[in-house]
Amino acid sequence: MVVRREILRGEVWFGVPTICVVDSAELLALYLPGGAEFGFPEQGSFPCGRHPWQVAGQRAWRGHGKLMLHRPGEAHSVDVFWAGPGREFAGWYFNLQDPVRRTPIGVDTLDHELDLWWAADADRYVFKDVEVFAQRLAEGRYPGMAEAIRVEGDRIAALLDAGKRWWDPAWARWRPDPAWPVPALPAGWEAVPW
Repeated sequence: MVVRREILRGEVWFGVPTICVVDSAELLALYLPGGAEFGFPEQGSFPCGRHPWQVAGQRAWRGHGKLMLHRPGEAHSVDVFWAGPGREFAGWYFNLQDPVRRTPIGVDTLDHELDLWWAADADRYVFKDVEVFAQRLAEGRYPGMAEAIRVEGDRIAALLDAGKRWWDPAWARWRPDPAWPVPALPAGWEAVPW
């Protein structure tokens, strides 16, 4: 079990338990199963407000789960989504975020809101949450980071436009072991230093 936490302005503001699928020098693949409960710290100043899922009342991941593919030092993950009763491949989600940092219980990052989505049945990707990203900037969530986040999104778009694929498309057919239990957050997950 690997705890994936988000650190906002020096404070843990979100955590979720995941299952480690691959941990190598080139790739960290984490699986977030359906039903994995979200953690929101009780304490914290959170000048930009509570986590959006906490505000919306979403307490656990829904659906088939998602697989998050991280390469060392990259400011995004390539997430794999499935949908429907047959768990068909739905598409690739390029989640802009801080590069993951290892902790004693897992990894820390911060989601940047701006993302790209390439549906399985689409000819091209689309940028996602552009308006939400602008709102987060207005709220002061990413001080001094706006340009770097936009540059990373444009870099990913340019790679996709050039036909470059830095992930293995075979991940679209990956299936979790049905015997895996849904992991739970360990006690004190929010207090572990990063």
